[in-house]
Amino acid sequence: MSRLSILKQSLEKKENKFNEMINNHFDTVRSANGQPLNDKRNGYATMRKWDNQNSALQNQQQEIEKTRDAIFREEFKQDCIQGAKDGMPMEILELINKGILKQWGKHPNIMFVEGVDKARIIWDNKKKVVMHKYYTSIIDDSQKIKFRELYNKLYKSTNSKTKVS
Repeated sequence: MSRLSILKQSLEKKENKFNEMINNHFDTVRSANGQPLNDKRNGYATMRKWDNQNSALQNQQQEIEKTRDAIFREEFKQDCIQGAKDGMPMEILELINKGILKQWGKHPNIMFVEGVDKARIIWDNKKKVVMHKYYTSIIDDSQKIKFRELYNKLYKSTNSKTKVS
């Protein structure tokens, strides 16, 4: 289940709860039967109850707005990731679809190799070349071999197509 679908379900639940709360508030107000509150015995308690319900409604509305903002940010992030994918070569896209490479949501042109710590593969869309970063910080030899083989394969297949000046 994606983060976006979880956020949308959360928004739906919050909106339903808000509707329930507002209906409950209207029912409570109707229970006063149109009588002035200063004539009633518990007028102050009724006013305090209405104020508490009002506060709860405002808090729920703020939560709904936070969730809507989070949905907007997540949709924007997914659009950025898709936009970065549009400029990538097929070799990289195939590895992303297979799950071997994982795009970083914050910087979609940077990818992590599955099972390798710290090292990154970078696609420079302006120069149309594959680069790497933090290779020397890999401690485990098996991870180094895995990263090196994948990077060299990508480097040969993508960088040989364009001349780098």
